[in-house]
Formats: sequence, C-alpha cells, structure tokens
Amino acid sequence: MSAQANAREAADSTLLELLRRHAEPLPHIDTPMFGALFDRYANAKVVLIGESSHGTREFYRTRAAITRHLIERHGFNIVAVEADWPDAGQLDRKVRGIDPMPVQDPAFGRFPSWMWRNAEVSEFITWLRGHNHTLPLAERTEFRGLDIYSLRNSMAQVLSYLDRTDPALAHQARQRYGCLTPWQDDPALYGHFVERAGQAPCEDAVVQQLNSLLAKRLADDGEAFFSATQNARVVRAAEQYYRAMYRGGAASWNLRDKHMFDTLQAVLAHRGASAKAVVWAHNSHIGNAAATLMGWRGEFNLGQLCRTALGREAVLIGMSTDRGQVAAADDWDGEVRIQEVLPSRPDSWERRWLDAGVPASLTDWRGDGAEALRDALSGTLLERAIGVIYRPRTERQSHYFEAVLGEQFDALVWIEQTNALTPLPVPAGVSHEDDTFPFGV
Repeated sequence: MSAQANAREAADSTLLELLRRHAEPLPHIDTPMFGALFDRYANAKVVLIGESSHGTREFYRTRAAITRHLIERHGFNIVAVEADWPDAGQLDRKVRGIDPMPVQDPAFGRFPSWMWRNAEVSEFITWLRGHNHTLPLAERTEFRGLDIYSLRNSMAQVLSYLDRTDPALAHQARQRYGCLTPWQDDPALYGHFVERAGQAPCEDAVVQQLNSLLAKRLADDGEAFFSATQNARVVRAAEQYYRAMYRGGAASWNLRDKHMFDTLQAVLAHRGASAKAVVWAHNSHIGNAAATLMGWRGEFNLGQLCRTALGREAVLIGMSTDRGQVAAADDWDGEVRIQEVLPSRPDSWERRWLDAGVPASLTDWRGDGAEALRDALSGTLLERAIGVIYRPRTERQSHYFEAVLGEQFDALVWIEQTNALTPLPVPAGVSHEDDTFPFGV
C-alpha cells in the first residue's frame, strides 16, 4: 500500500472514531429530549436548516420539530422557506389569522408542487396556526417565501394592492408591467428573446415601478404595503434572473441566492429588533458555498451570505441520508414519483456517517472541544444533492459534488434510512376561497 493510501486510511480511521464520539443520537422527534438537543442554537439570529433532497419525509418532519422547539422555547418568530413569496403569503395569512389577499391560483400549484404542497408541511402549518391562535397578532410567527420564480403572481399582487389603494398608480403600473405581460406565463422565453434575439429588456420599467411603490409608502398599511413591495422586488429580480439564465456561468444562481438573502434581511428588518428566523432550504443553499465546488466555480449562496453578514449569529445545519426512497421527477416539469435512493458512494461524506454506525444523530462541530473533529472534516469528499429531479443512473455526474464539510456546515443531522414525503393533489380550476390547502386551517 502506498504512503498516500496509508495516510488516507489513517485519516478515515480518525474521523470515524471522532464521529462515534461526537454524534449525538436523535431521540424521537415528539419527545422533549429531542428539542433539548437544539437548545444550543437558542441565541442565534438565524438558524438555517437544510436537506439533501426536496422529497424526503424525515427531513421535513425533523426540520419542523426543530423549528417548533425554537419557536416555543426560544422566541423564533419567522419561518422563511425556499418558496415563492405570494404562495407562502397565502399560508402566512392563514397561520397568522390575517384576511386573505384576493388571488386566483392555489398555493404551490405549479411544478414542483409537492415540494411544499405535501402532508408534512400541512402538518406543520396546522400546528403553527394553532400555536399562533393563542398569541396577540404582533407576536405570531410568520411564514415567508424567499424565492424568485413567481413573476406572474407577483405582478398580479402588486396590481391588486394598487387597485385598492391608488388607482392612478395602478394604471401606471399596468403600463410598465405591460412590457413583461406577454412573457408572464413562460418567462424563460423573455430571457431568450432579450439575450438571443435583440428584444428590448424591461429592466427600466420594473425598476421604475419598484421605486414608485417605495415612494408611495403608506404609514397605516404596514403588512399590505410590505407584501406588495416584496412582490415588486420579486418582479425586478425575476426580470434580471431570466435574462441571466442565457448568459451562462454563475450569474443566474448568484442572482437568485442574493435575492433570497435580501428578502430574508427585509423580513428580519420588518419584524424589528426581536426578529429571529428559521430558514428551510436545500443544503446547496444553506451550506457555505465557499467550501464546495459551487464556490470554487464562482457561485455564492444564502448560507455563505448569512455567515458573512451575521457571523456566529447564523447557524448552518445540513441534513443527509444514506439510502431509502424519495419523491422526485425524472425531468423538469415531469410527474412526481417515488424512487429508490441508491446507497451512498464509498468516497462520500455520507458513507463516513454510515460507517460511524449511529443511525440518527446530530453532530455539531461549532463549539469548544470539537477542534479535532473540525480538523478531521477539513478534507474534500463527495456530497450528494437530490433536488426535485433524481436520476440514479447518472447519480455521480448528476447528484454528487466535492465539499469540505467542516467549513460548509456547523452541524449535520444524519438519518441513515429515509422515506418519501406524501404529495398532496393540486385542485384544478379553483379560486383561493375554494382551495383548502392546508386542509382548511
């Protein structure tokens, strides 16, 4: 055996010994002992909780249980998720008991609907509404969306707000947004025609509209104005995003994650000095991109921006598994189906946790006494990422990337074997009033 192979074997042996020492077994999520494991994050401003797939039941339920504990015991009052602002807004108004906005589409009705329209999220939303019901409105926990894909719905929400508050400005907004209206149902085509066919961009119009809305600020209409402003920011960011898609490189990814970070910052500021947020998103958004292949090729992400802005007040928690089942599609805009997740590769971080032999655990390397573990996690191995698409036959190329785990996250929740989440149907041809997601709460 070569000296290099001997050194690698010794490093693996050391890492396994340290993982067995530091991996804290997870109690059942419904017990007080489970929540107590996460008391160590009580003083954070933002706790970001990831997932290595968008379709795994245990990830959603575990993340919800951590969040419930942080809300009940430690004053966290915002849940911000990798979802579109208007869709999350429908649920936010339900859980906080605010009158619904007039909308036409059911929440999370487009591909990939199962990512948020599932039984596991519905269970959490039902709990959150019950928890909020006992509190004054100002103390209720918010449910906010951070993402960028709601061009049509966000334009509609801006116009609806202005129709109610300033018809003249609404008329002006319709003229400005008219530039984007032909593309609102297929905004990728807008990017194509601007970047490839010389179509004049709509950038100036959407920026002017956002500035007009900001100048209008109504002192007595805080939540409605804030939501309309955020929707206008989504329109501005989406216009940039769909053009950036056609330029290649890191531009579109970076624009999207910068928008998510800016939205999180806006939500925190809107809540005030007491704001404390839990963020739900994929590991690829939650972890520090600078410690992964993403960062090495010029991409940054939400977790990296939070760590830079907040230091130790931001906690980055990854979540991963070895094998099981996942709800995912074969291709973009395809049907969701239950797929078998292959066992992790021998050259992956997942295999190290599997070999450590603790089936469900929290491993934290932030604090004092974890220096040796942080050092052992400073090497480079593969890490798996399954999004809304899973292609097992090309898994190495499609779903694995290099990462320095000890710098990417502050902790990892490990669940060795997992199951698919439970998608809920999307009602066809219903208005907001007819839509019962999440089950009429």
